[in-house]
Order: sequence, then structure tokens, then C-alpha cells
Amino acid sequence: MKDLLIEKMYELSKKPYQRFFKRNKAWEITVPELIQLPQDSLGFHLGSFIQKNNFEMQPKLEDHDVIHVLTNTGISVVEEIGMQYYLFGNGKKSLYLFLVILTGTLFYPTRFDYFIQQYQRGLKAHSFHNLDFLKMLQQPVTTIRETFNIK
Repeated sequence: MKDLLIEKMYELSKKPYQRFFKRNKAWEITVPELIQLPQDSLGFHLGSFIQKNNFEMQPKLEDHDVIHVLTNTGISVVEEIGMQYYLFGNGKKSLYLFLVILTGTLFYPTRFDYFIQQYQRGLKAHSFHNLDFLKMLQQPVTTIRETFNIK
């Protein structure tokens, strides 16, 4: 029941967040184009992630799925909250991030150890949350992980 409530909150907040808070342009690339990139590339891995999970590219929110790929974070509600903790540890600060962390902590207090573990993972990585990932789609995903100490 908690998962459904959190997912509903996300769905309700996604469009206003895209429209009013995201200043970047939507990527002009399709999933089939991503899949055509070299198999070791960030773009190929992103396209595979989107296909595997039956997702669609979310305009202006493409970076979110890139973070999933780079950090090997799953898509469950608890893992999504954990990823926000990871990003907080990596230096990201936004109203949306703080709202997810707050509600996630309140809804899942028994998972707080996991959230702290993700925060610490983010602290250990070099800051990467604000990179222009569109320009990095051709780069090998392992090289990006090694360069930014993403474990």
C-alpha cells in the first residue's frame, strides 16, 4: 500500500516537475538509436535499461535513468528512495530530492540502514550528478564508473 501511494505521488508530481523545474532540453534521441550505440557504451546500457523495464524516455528526465544505469540501482520504490539518498551523498540538492528523502524515510523507517548505506556510497563517488550525460552516451559505462568512483 505504501508503494502505491509513493508511486501515485510521483506520477502526480512528474509533469509539474518537468515543466517548471527542469530547465534542460529534452534529448532528441530514441531508444532504438541508443541500442545502436556500441555495446559497452552508456547509451547502449541506457537503451537496454529502458527496454528491459518497459519504460519510455521521459523528456527532460533522461538523467534519472542514466543514474540508475551508472549506480546499478533497481526500480523498486525503496531503491528509488535509496538512489535519492545516493545523489544527496553525491552533492545533489533539490526540493524534489529532499521531498523524496523525507517521505521515503517516514514511510520506510525500517530501511533507514539501506538509505544510509546509499548515502555513503554517494559520498565516496566523485561528483557526477550534474554532468551532461547526453554528451557521454558514446563513452564506455565502465570508464565512467571508474573515473567517478561509482561503486
